[in-house]
Amino acid sequence: MRHTRAQFDEANARLTKRSGRNILFATVFGVVLAGSALVSLVFWKPLFLVLGVALVAFGTSELAVALRHAGIRVPRVGAALVGVLAVPVAYFSVLPAATQTVRAGAGLPQPQVPGGWLAAIVFAVVAAVVWRLCSQLRSPVPARTLGRDVLVTAFVQLYVTGLGSAAVVLVAQPDGQWWALSFLAVVVASDVFAYLSGLRFGKHPMAPRISPKKTWEGLAGAAVATIVIGTVLAPLLLDRPVWFGPLFGVVILLTGTLGDLGESMIKRDIGVKDMSSWVPGHGGILDRLDSVLPSAAVALLLYFATT
Repeated sequence: MRHTRAQFDEANARLTKRSGRNILFATVFGVVLAGSALVSLVFWKPLFLVLGVALVAFGTSELAVALRHAGIRVPRVGAALVGVLAVPVAYFSVLPAATQTVRAGAGLPQPQVPGGWLAAIVFAVVAAVVWRLCSQLRSPVPARTLGRDVLVTAFVQLYVTGLGSAAVVLVAQPDGQWWALSFLAVVVASDVFAYLSGLRFGKHPMAPRISPKKTWEGLAGAAVATIVIGTVLAPLLLDRPVWFGPLFGVVILLTGTLGDLGESMIKRDIGVKDMSSWVPGHGGILDRLDSVLPSAAVALLLYFATT
């Protein structure tokens, strides 16, 4: 047993060195997070709201703290608090109308325009900016610095709260839980197969100055996986023709990849390797949600475009 454990630790250390993360902890956390999302989507939608609120709270707080490395003051408590308030508002502004549409039995369920979602995002941005302006009275900084802080405070809400709440708005739609489950499955498949393909075949860096471990070979492996997964899920869960599956898979692959690279650029600009160390093997919450956040918004747009 000691020999087997030593071999396992040695293999895990090699993978960690090559991939830049602890594979064991990363796998365990990924399974727990994916399992929680699966249970909530399949059995009871409001559980997904709870998960979304928690992730937005941690994500906004985490990004606010990370920005301090660059001397940018975003109110950590304020950012998390307005995010926690905005996400349920977005969800419940859609859910009653969607539920009434289904119960009415008037043909197929109709999607509900998420006006409350947009209002919730505006509220989050304005409230967070006002919070930052109020903190200026207690700890004043030069006007130029304050202006930068205000702009970044608004960005944090648009990025984390805005994109994160898109997922709960999608789940609140008629049959939206299956769309959420599908885009999450594609994101996970993209991440897993990009890692495996890059680990086995990766030789040509895709964006060496932004994310040196990403390779074109990894992207190719992810593309194959997402096309296959999308093709399977389109008729099975999305009630869409088979041709929609490859389109769905490729679009989510692109948004997930851009989201990953975008978060890497943010970390590079503020001078941190990980957003935080809250999640063993992953870094921070946003290091796991970087692909999910933009994909949620695009999945919501695809839902409206095809329903």
